[in-house]
Amino acid sequence: MVFNVNTEFLKDFVSGEEMKAWEKKAVSAAEKLEANIEKKDMPVGWTTLPDRYETEEYARIKKAAEKIRKDSGALVVIGIGGSYLGARAAIEFIQGEDHNAVGGVKVFFAGNSIDSDSLYGIIKQCEGVDISVNVISKSGTTTEPAIAFRVFRKILEDRYGKEGARERIYVTTDKTPKPGNLRDFAEKEGYETFVVPDDIGGRYSVLSSVGLLPIAAAGIDIDKIMEGAKKARRDNAACGYSSAAVKYAAIRNVLYSKGKNVEVFGSFSASLRYTGEWLKQLFAESEGKEGKGIFPASVVYSTDLHSVGQYIQQGQRLLFQTIIDVREPKHRITIPQSAENIDGIGYIEGKTLDFVNRKALIGTMYAHRDGGVPNVIIELEKADEEHFGYMVYFFEKACAVSGYILGINPFDQPGVEAYKKNMFSLLGKPGYPEFVF
Repeated sequence: MVFNVNTEFLKDFVSGEEMKAWEKKAVSAAEKLEANIEKKDMPVGWTTLPDRYETEEYARIKKAAEKIRKDSGALVVIGIGGSYLGARAAIEFIQGEDHNAVGGVKVFFAGNSIDSDSLYGIIKQCEGVDISVNVISKSGTTTEPAIAFRVFRKILEDRYGKEGARERIYVTTDKTPKPGNLRDFAEKEGYETFVVPDDIGGRYSVLSSVGLLPIAAAGIDIDKIMEGAKKARRDNAACGYSSAAVKYAAIRNVLYSKGKNVEVFGSFSASLRYTGEWLKQLFAESEGKEGKGIFPASVVYSTDLHSVGQYIQQGQRLLFQTIIDVREPKHRITIPQSAENIDGIGYIEGKTLDFVNRKALIGTMYAHRDGGVPNVIIELEKADEEHFGYMVYFFEKACAVSGYILGINPFDQPGVEAYKKNMFSLLGKPGYPEFVF
């Protein structure tokens, strides 16, 4: 496999002396991360997960996924934030954004908004199809997934009866049952349960049962994903610059120190759209606190070259780009010949779309560099299971190191609760004061 951090389009923006200075800070941050791995009260279990994933629960994940594929035409994954973004990113990265149109179990993602039209659309697509549900929530009381789970639990019980529904509901939640929490309810109802690890935060959880069950249910080889992650752990075990993750963390922060406050994650493949969404959550929740942090955005080229591409080329010089470059497409399409040539593209007839797409990528990198935008290119050989697992571990470690460089805790998200307090007050939830406008 190939995974490389290409800094060719960075040289005009960062000097060797600057990189050396920030390399020292990155090494110190990486050493802090390594020291925290030994502390039981730190949520850094994701760092060692690739070396300890083959457990009894991992075997049950594969068994449950096989059962879902046998008795269901669709799986509804209910969760928000890290409880669904990683799984969706994996499925689309490996199977494409139109994965539900190519056969096998359709996978729908609900409970990530309070949009009734979105939920209605999923309900309609599940009509006439045998369905299973995987609800993912630590407490079970997060509003968005709680609403969706109520709705789909009633659909399952109406369709299959309480006994039949029990065989189709899978709950990924806290390890310990407490009165009123989702684990307690699941055990009383007899649902099969999986654990949200105590030592792994939501946005770092895609390689745990949180992401692996829906990924496996989609027919993806999770053994290969974990092998990729294991290779990334080995390759990035060092705290120095031999670790590409440490190097990337230093690059991000030297650019931040030079006024580049926005990072645009981009690709030239629509199947990486949700990889961008996962990266936005990973970095935003990890770094955006105490008035610090790089703001993450995402684009899919060449589509977005015809919209925000204008701003990136000539807007404020406050951003840099991280482009994920997948070298080999899953499918090749050749541009047909046409004697009329009314569209003016005769000069590329007989070429593959991938050939044209690569020229667009190269041309864009030079244009953006010349326009004052630093670019880092993460090069992957192909969009398969092994590369996905490797990429996930790489970005998770880079994010944690980057957070420590900033001097913040990259594993909490205290600001997420602010909107909830206001919403609960407006809804009249017991225990919350009346909202004052």
